[in-house]
Amino acid sequence: MQIRLAGEDDVSGLSTLLQGLAAAGKRTLPSDEDFVRQRYVAHPDNVACHVAVDQDGTLLGLQVLMRAGEANDYGVTPGWGIIGTHVGLHAARRGVGKALFAQTVAAAAAAKLPKIDATMGAENPEALGYYTAMGFQSYRSAPGTISKVYDLGSAAGAEAGSEIGEK
Repeated sequence: MQIRLAGEDDVSGLSTLLQGLAAAGKRTLPSDEDFVRQRYVAHPDNVACHVAVDQDGTLLGLQVLMRAGEANDYGVTPGWGIIGTHVGLHAARRGVGKALFAQTVAAAAAAKLPKIDATMGAENPEALGYYTAMGFQSYRSAPGTISKVYDLGSAAGAEAGSEIGEK
């Protein structure tokens, strides 16, 4: 598996991957190519958008990290990171999320982000488990959502990041 930055050539394949997640009831946001391009690959607040690619070129997943601006859609503290992770059904439980997060932590550190927010549906056990396993801690909730935070400055966050990068 290769982890690399996403580009325009990935938009169609990422759209297809996200449509598969939507069809399986794992995604509610749009999945069309324009949304993928504008929200993930070329968003002006992007710190990084990484994709995981199998040896045969198949897209396995993506992880986007944006810098929270003033009045962002998620109510995240300005200057923090906002993360989104999407792994194709065909790639679940293969270490894709862990490999993506190792690159995302490095990008967050390089961008000097103090913390990363992950907001997900309260009824999404895969996302809740994934972000907990990556070292995120619950810090707030709203009707239907739970927000977790990864602290890049804490000892626990630094240890979790180095453990992920070593494996």
